[in-house]
Amino acid sequence: QRSDPGSGPDRSCSASQGSVVGIQQGSPAVGAAGLVPAAPGAAGTEGSGAAGGSARIAAKKAQLRSSPRPKKLEKLGVYSSCKAEGACKCNGWKSQNPPPTPPQTDQQSNTVNLQEPCRSCSHTLGDHVTHLENVSEEEMNRLLGIVLDVEYLYTCVHKEEDADTKQVYFSLFKLLRKSILQMGKPMLEAQESPPFEKPSIEQGVNNFVQYKFSHLPSKERQTIMELAKMFLNQINYWQLETPSQRRQRVPSDDVVGYKVNYTRWLCYCNVPQFCDSLPRYETTQIFGRTLLRSVFTVMRKQLLEQARQEKDKLPPEKRTLILTHFPKFLSMLEEEVYSHSSPIWSQDFLVGATGGQIPVHTVISAPPVARPIYYSTSPMSVDQSTCGSVSPARKPASVLESNPGEKRKASEPLHHEENKRPRVVGDIPMDLINEVMATISDPATIPETSLLSAHSARDEAARLEERRGVIEFHVIGNSLNQKPNKRILMWLVGLQNVFSHQLPRMPKEYITRLVFDPKHKTLSLIKDGRVIGGICFRMFPSQGFTEIVFCAVTSNEQVKGYGTHLMNHLKEYHIKHEILNFLTYADEYAIGYFKKQGFSKDIKVPKAKYVGYIKDYEGATLMGCELNPSIPYTEFSVIIKKQKEIIKKLIERKQAQIRKVYPGLSCFKDGVRQIPIESIPGIRTKELKDPDQLYSTLKTILQHVKNHQNAWPFMEPVKKTEAPGYYQVIRFPMDLKTMSERLKSRYYTTRKLFMADMQRIFTNCREYNAPESEYYKCANILEKFFYTKIKEAGLIEK
Repeated sequence: QRSDPGSGPDRSCSASQGSVVGIQQGSPAVGAAGLVPAAPGAAGTEGSGAAGGSARIAAKKAQLRSSPRPKKLEKLGVYSSCKAEGACKCNGWKSQNPPPTPPQTDQQSNTVNLQEPCRSCSHTLGDHVTHLENVSEEEMNRLLGIVLDVEYLYTCVHKEEDADTKQVYFSLFKLLRKSILQMGKPMLEAQESPPFEKPSIEQGVNNFVQYKFSHLPSKERQTIMELAKMFLNQINYWQLETPSQRRQRVPSDDVVGYKVNYTRWLCYCNVPQFCDSLPRYETTQIFGRTLLRSVFTVMRKQLLEQARQEKDKLPPEKRTLILTHFPKFLSMLEEEVYSHSSPIWSQDFLVGATGGQIPVHTVISAPPVARPIYYSTSPMSVDQSTCGSVSPARKPASVLESNPGEKRKASEPLHHEENKRPRVVGDIPMDLINEVMATISDPATIPETSLLSAHSARDEAARLEERRGVIEFHVIGNSLNQKPNKRILMWLVGLQNVFSHQLPRMPKEYITRLVFDPKHKTLSLIKDGRVIGGICFRMFPSQGFTEIVFCAVTSNEQVKGYGTHLMNHLKEYHIKHEILNFLTYADEYAIGYFKKQGFSKDIKVPKAKYVGYIKDYEGATLMGCELNPSIPYTEFSVIIKKQKEIIKKLIERKQAQIRKVYPGLSCFKDGVRQIPIESIPGIRTKELKDPDQLYSTLKTILQHVKNHQNAWPFMEPVKKTEAPGYYQVIRFPMDLKTMSERLKSRYYTTRKLFMADMQRIFTNCREYNAPESEYYKCANILEKFFYTKIKEAGLIEK
């Protein structure tokens, strides 16, 4: 590096040109601390990209601004116009129009003196800076900052290979050069000034959070806000692909419109990151839905891919957020980005016509009770019957409704079965049910399930993607008596690759033999024309069951609900073919998945039916699943959500009938210190008046509970050695021994105190232990028994 930081082009910036100049297609930025911004185009490499270039320029500017004033004048002299007598037209030897190749640094002297003649006009260099003699130090430093930005752009122009990007760099170079000559502020001349679209990306994402998650508890809503900020931060540091790269990747896209946005992004967002003399704007604040649509798909894919690759580097508190919640968040946002009717992009979003709150919207509209399923079952049916578009979600309604193999007409949802069913005393009248259903026929009134809730449907994101045509499902297989279908064979090869990669302990030859065996079929999951997962199975109609042989989804597409949605499609396919039992041997890693899909070790199929038919695997567990033919499995979670809303509405109606609001108590203003609970209006108590009688009753109940066969986990306080970290999770522990001691000391003066302590035992157990644990089950059983005894004792109404 020369001692003169400004003579000639800045050679020191060349190390960063991989991102500043060679603009690549969008680069994710996932660091060890979570999703954090990295140098654009450099995928977060330390000291590279715009971040590295910006740091170097800032250091050089600080060094130059601390130089003596003569040194500053020398630096500005080579960029300033000559003021000598005779109307000299020299604008300095640093030409405003740079030559095709930058001059070598060794061709120029390392020092400049104000007494030396100018290389262009031969007047002394001092004649170029006479207008700066009375300029303030602050203005001098501002001009020096522009000079260093000019030198950086000078190198960028010559190193850039993309024509569109090079043109922008050159225009900005001339703009800054002109600002030095005229001592003005750089002002970009454009037909439009920021913002270019309303609402902005930032506003749209904020609207999305309010639209989908405003009903959540504050803690979950805060998590969603964190995901939204993370996403917006990524866009602000995202490196756009050049128009030529986009033209090659998406030939049918509006390249002209994209080029306009790309140019604006370079001028207002990207270049100002390292040339701070230009005004800088955040991408998310000046661009809107149009730019977001052009980058979302690629950005989402690369962000999630890199997050999976670097998951081991993520801290534990970030891992779940990024690997589990972030993909769901992006899937839901994607739906709104590409939807033609999403309200989050309306400028009137926050205030409706009446000024009220925007209603919470559901992602999925409620389907009929049983949606007809359309499958391709033969090797030839894909091309002949569906013309390449075979996902059930993409078929027009008329095609689906005319399908002769459907389980039940959509227009006949179980009315006959409902009429035949005997009425049970206490059932809710059907007229009331129909009346409530009419109030929630609009899917927008059904609140969205929380992404982070334990009750969130696992297959929700996958079902969304199927509706949009992102993924497709096909039942395919090899055939010995039909002409080979090229697409089917390619998918079978893809399935063989997925199973071999995801099931490394299974011999590849064995996988190949079964996938291509004509007796086996495979429900394949197709995304972007390629196989990303599937379930290979063999049907035994005469025996009444199907054996599931292989089940896998490629690793970079997991945690999206594809596995659950695959199994749901397989269940509906088998209901259609009147086979209502699955059997499979699950290894230790797959048992959890199959349990979630309704499989258990309790086999319903008689042993004589499957012995000799099903393949036996050493070290695996035989599991079975019995199907219910009346359940539309792919839409089951949506139906459950609607049923919950119906029950909620019924409860609200009941509460409205019985609820009575009493005025507040005013006796305390008159100096009363305490009053009996029974005297408070609206409080209905059922306490035993006699303390001895209460003591005797509670003692009997407690003894019954302690004698129950499922009371053993709760007899004494939990020991720290047996349950590490228990007292960090459970703040208010309780056990039956402590309750006995409290009872003896006459602590329980009311039944409510006694019931609260007992309930705390069960609540603590369920909070600390997993639902499948023995302790959790004991708590549920003992809780039911306890409330039975309480009712028998007359302490609460039956």
